[in-house]
Amino acid sequence: MSEVSAPAPVDDAPVLTIRDLHISYFARGTEVRAVRGVDLTVHAGETVALVGESGSGKSSVAFSVMRGLDAAGRVRRGRLRFRDIDLLALEPRPLRALQGSRIAMVYQDPQTSLNPAFRVGDQIAEVLREHRRMGRREARAKVCELFRQVNLPDPERVSRRYPHELSGGQQQRILIAMAFACEPELLIMDEPTTGLDVTTEARILDLIADLKERHRTAILYITHNLGVVARFCHRVAVMYAGEIVEEGPVARVFTRPSHPYTRNLLTCVPRLDLSKRDRPLSAIEGRLPNLADPPAACVFEARCAERRPQCAQVKPPAEPLEHEGGRAGFVRCIRWRELPPFAFERHDGERRASGSEAADVVLETEDLRCFYPLRRSLGEMLGGAPQRAVRAVDEVSLEIARARTLAIVGESGCGKTTLGRAVVGLQEPTDGRLSFEGRPLAGAARARPQLQRRKIQIIFQNPDATLNPQKSVSDTLRRPLELFGLAAGKAADDRVAELLRSVNLPASYAGRYPHELSGGEKQRIAIARAFAAEPEVIVCDEPLSALDVSVQAAILNLLVDLQRRSATAYLFISHDLSVVRYLSDQVAVMYMGKLCEVGTPEQLFSPPYHPYTEALLSAISIPDPEVWQEKIRLEGAVPSPTDPGAGCRFASRCPRKVGRVCELEDPPIHEPAAGHRIACHIPLPELSALPAVIRYRVPDNLP
Repeated sequence: MSEVSAPAPVDDAPVLTIRDLHISYFARGTEVRAVRGVDLTVHAGETVALVGESGSGKSSVAFSVMRGLDAAGRVRRGRLRFRDIDLLALEPRPLRALQGSRIAMVYQDPQTSLNPAFRVGDQIAEVLREHRRMGRREARAKVCELFRQVNLPDPERVSRRYPHELSGGQQQRILIAMAFACEPELLIMDEPTTGLDVTTEARILDLIADLKERHRTAILYITHNLGVVARFCHRVAVMYAGEIVEEGPVARVFTRPSHPYTRNLLTCVPRLDLSKRDRPLSAIEGRLPNLADPPAACVFEARCAERRPQCAQVKPPAEPLEHEGGRAGFVRCIRWRELPPFAFERHDGERRASGSEAADVVLETEDLRCFYPLRRSLGEMLGGAPQRAVRAVDEVSLEIARARTLAIVGESGCGKTTLGRAVVGLQEPTDGRLSFEGRPLAGAARARPQLQRRKIQIIFQNPDATLNPQKSVSDTLRRPLELFGLAAGKAADDRVAELLRSVNLPASYAGRYPHELSGGEKQRIAIARAFAAEPEVIVCDEPLSALDVSVQAAILNLLVDLQRRSATAYLFISHDLSVVRYLSDQVAVMYMGKLCEVGTPEQLFSPPYHPYTEALLSAISIPDPEVWQEKIRLEGAVPSPTDPGAGCRFASRCPRKVGRVCELEDPPIHEPAAGHRIACHIPLPELSALPAVIRYRVPDNLP
């Protein structure tokens, strides 16, 4: 068994030096002191992570290095040095010469970073011609070489495509190729894998690590994904409310965190040995302080469970921490020596196993198919070519039980969201059967009786796109009450207040508008709106993917609590297997519209499992140094969604492919235990004999 390799050693030469950085934003006569007194150094060949909640100032630090703060932002004081160059003193012309060549940045959303009007190859060639003075032919050849380095298939063809013709993972690879085009000495990455599924994220991180070693690039990595930090980074700086509260080597910070905020972040993250039947997640109560008037003493004091009266009176200095090897870290806490030793609470998975006893089935799909017809060209129509269709969901049979959570997992494009939309009635199935409470369920929502529409609701991934910015919270929550005749007048007002309390928001929020809410608060309103209809089933479509870990923990606890109180069934769609492990009672693994495996979390997270499940587990980024992972990366081409061919759809990428039988015949269904189904040509004894992909270290008996 092999674990994720530790980052390579770094050079001593500092590439980026930040000293006493202060950044403020000015709006309507108010100064928001977003970053205060930040010190950070990144060396050649080193990856330094900057982590913390949304609003902590991470991206402001990154944009200040690129001199890219918006019009309201200003560096009030401090030093920013790249090698021996004072970045704050550079004139526009030499600054432009530096950016994109010696300093590059990979942004969070490739769709807003790539110009939709130009082919992706031309966009990278422009960088090469501008900074490397290459001719057109030489630049085109270099673009294809870069695309091969980032593992894009058929570089010539991809270079001629526009951004909208590529998947999210491919777009992110284009941005990485652009960033490494001029072999930069410093690379800044702002949440580059947020929104990507786990296998794509793992390959992107492997790719960046390979390119970093090849070019000895220094990387400042901004993220709230602590698992990625554990896998990928040398050092980590923990940022809260504009200040770095702890900094040090990843191994030390993750095993012996010294600041209460760092400890809280680590315990917020769902782990693979923890489920909702064990205990609630350790969410951080309260909110970030008002940075227009930041606290004069400890910035975390108001939310700290370890606070004492002196914490509100004394500004903690940066105290150095001793550790084995590497560069010294520090912590800003006057009580760090008094805190008890930190350790993750372990649980025995067998005693928490999800029950497989018969449950009250509330919704069922049988051989469900959802195909998207493709528009035929004039030539295809004249030639009599058959109608082609994307097979998004193909013969999926599942049951959702009352008060239970069925999770659907898989890579982007596997059909998860289409399945959820079909359940709600937003996507009419092509074939198959839907039934609700034992009665047939029409495919389109408009064809369903009002009672069925009320009893099946959905929580979308992005609350910004689903909350009407012109409607108050009260208007949003009153709408389902009035639409379904559940309450009116004073009774509706009382119900709105009750719904807000149920999602842990004060009744005063009824008068607020979406722009006055944080991301986590918006998602709470979206959850309250779904529960306002008093549903029996709620489809949760990636409701946590855009939230940082502390808000995610609070939302997960909320979903568990609401389910226990209302006996609502969840169809939970996600690519985060740690969240799925915590929340679900049953899990279905999808690939290219087909089900590969179905079972309880305990069954899916230990052998035997489908080779695709095995690869998904290998790709999880786990923020726990006591976990060993086998490194499995999927190679090969993804089959066409319009013509996937016969046999197993995973055959072209399967690292355990048996032979031609996998390509020609549908895989048989194995049933290792009650409720556990695996669709695979590999015999069950062989699957059972495979070693676990993830397991905890045994200190006295390491492999």
